[in-house]
Amino acid sequence: MNRAVFLDRDGVINELVYHQEQEIIDSPFTVGQFKLISGVTKALKKLHDAEYLTVLVSNQPGIAKGHMTVQNFESIRQKMKSELMGDGAELDGEYYCLHHPDAVVENYRVQCNCRKPLPGLLFQAAEEMNIDLKESWLIGDNLSDVQAGKAAGCQTILIGIFKCELCRLMTERNIYPDNVSANLEEAIQNLILTKEYSQNESDSLYFQDNQEV
Repeated sequence: MNRAVFLDRDGVINELVYHQEQEIIDSPFTVGQFKLISGVTKALKKLHDAEYLTVLVSNQPGIAKGHMTVQNFESIRQKMKSELMGDGAELDGEYYCLHHPDAVVENYRVQCNCRKPLPGLLFQAAEEMNIDLKESWLIGDNLSDVQAGKAAGCQTILIGIFKCELCRLMTERNIYPDNVSANLEEAIQNLILTKEYSQNESDSLYFQDNQEV
C-alpha cells in the first residue's frame, strides 16, 4: 500500500485572500488572486523523493456560496497545477468537497460526508489510490483539517501558530494536532522526513544489536 501526505489547499498550498467587499479572509475567488506560498514546490518534491503520494483534500464551498462560478474554480485549479509543474512539482490527487449546508446555490446545499471535519475525502482517496491511512499524514491550517485527519487514522500537522480562540476550541472539542509547524516546507522537512529518518536509524540500530555474532 502507498503512504500519502494529505494537504489542505488554502493557507497550505496557496495564500489566503482578504476580500474587501465581503470583509472576509477566504480562498481566492479569481485566477488573479491565486498565489502559491513560498517553498511549496520544494516541499512537494521532497515528499515525492521520499516516496509519499501528495493528495489535496479541500473544502471549496465558493461555488455553493455564490462567490465564484464553476469556470472560475476550474481556472484556479489549472493555474495551481501549471505553477506547480513549472517548478517541477505535482499533486498525485485532488479531492474537493463543493458542498455547504447553507449554500445559496441549491444543487450544492447538501449534508454530505466529504466536508471536513468529516473524513470522507480521505477515505475516498485511500480507496482509489490504495493508501494506508495509518502510515499517512494530514497537513492543514484549521481544526477541521486536524479532526478529519484523526478520524481517518492519520498523523496530523497544524500549519500556523496557536491562537487563543483555536486553543479554546481544541479544549472544548478535545481535538489536538500531533504537531504544529509554521508552513508546509517546515512541516515536511522538520517533522515528516526527520521522523522517518529517525525511525529508519532506530530500526537499523535494533537490527545491528540483535544480530547473532
